[in-house]
Amino acid sequence: MQNGEVQHVFLVGAKSLGAYGGYETFINKLTEYHQNNQKIKYHVACKANGDGCMDPEKTEGARICSEHDFLYHNAECFRIHIPEKLGAAQAIYYDVAALRECIKIIQNRKIPHPIVYIMACRIGPFMKHYYKEIHRLGGRVYLNPDGHEWKRAKWSKPVRMYWKKSEEMMVRNADLVICDSVTIEKYVHESYSSKKTHPLKTTYIAYGAETRKSTLTNDSKRLLDWYERKGLTPFNYYLVVGRFVSENNYETMIKEFMKSKSEKNFAIITNTNQGFLDELEEKLGYRADKRIKFVGTVYEEELLKKIRENAYGYFHGHEVGGTNPSLLEALGSTDLNLLLDVGFNREVAEDAALYWTKEDGNLSRLIERADQMSDKEREDLGEKARKRIKEAYSWEFICGKYEDVFAGE
Repeated sequence: MQNGEVQHVFLVGAKSLGAYGGYETFINKLTEYHQNNQKIKYHVACKANGDGCMDPEKTEGARICSEHDFLYHNAECFRIHIPEKLGAAQAIYYDVAALRECIKIIQNRKIPHPIVYIMACRIGPFMKHYYKEIHRLGGRVYLNPDGHEWKRAKWSKPVRMYWKKSEEMMVRNADLVICDSVTIEKYVHESYSSKKTHPLKTTYIAYGAETRKSTLTNDSKRLLDWYERKGLTPFNYYLVVGRFVSENNYETMIKEFMKSKSEKNFAIITNTNQGFLDELEEKLGYRADKRIKFVGTVYEEELLKKIRENAYGYFHGHEVGGTNPSLLEALGSTDLNLLLDVGFNREVAEDAALYWTKEDGNLSRLIERADQMSDKEREDLGEKARKRIKEAYSWEFICGKYEDVFAGE
């Protein structure tokens, strides 16, 4: 990139800007922090319909330009319509359609040396074609491979095989692989260094998080109403927030909490349905334990932040993926964090958290130990956690890293 020239960056793979989800939060923050950046112009693909889509008419700060385009944080956003009958294949269709639209915009506007940054490895079988097309237009392809999608328990064996092969093909057809975890970066090199026709180039940039306090106060009506509805009181509950999927080990956490002698509650913020809860009851009999509380979802950012701040402790059971956004949020908000002992989590929290394993009785014993901790011990861990986030994971720091990668000389 020459001096004074704007670097156009196309972002593909997130459903929207700012909704639940790691990539959505990332793009929201990246465009927010760079909205007045004179060096970079963002173009963002967004879903126009279906699960997780973005409606600019209901998005504060969005300026509608046409039926298909809107501006948000000075980023040019283009909407992609998805045939909903495709089911699980929607994600693949969406990424391919978004890439086609990127190429069309680059061609029509004769954009020099664009960067197309693709998040997740869903479209490997199509990637060689689009890699060549983007290179023909003078562009480069950057990739964020996410975590180990092919390890997720929800996928059948054939689907897992597809994700694994797709990951390899995506890495093979990328000019730069941006990993959000040192562990993931090491895995990419060990798995694919010898399988690329050109040298494998990687860099590490984590996700970000905030350490600021919620704008809500402890006597806020919204907070107090929520506590009353859910049967909770501040600093008398453990908390977990996220998707209820096997690799996040919710069942282990619930089972171990039920074994513990803790007199606190366990509040679970997640999407559920009655069939799912009935199935869980059959497995664990959790309804007999009044401490276990499924409290639904909370999408209001300030309320969720305050609920995190007022938790006695936070559980994190993710074992698949890189730097997990919900872990960063917890470390930035909650003093006491109890994390599954895997490389990804230790890499992020270091000595600012307590760790548990899936061994029978391990977490229940840790809960009982945590219950006996003094306020000072918990506050000291919280200070360490916030220092860790501030120094290595603040959005300002992370977005600065991306500016270096996208617009660096």
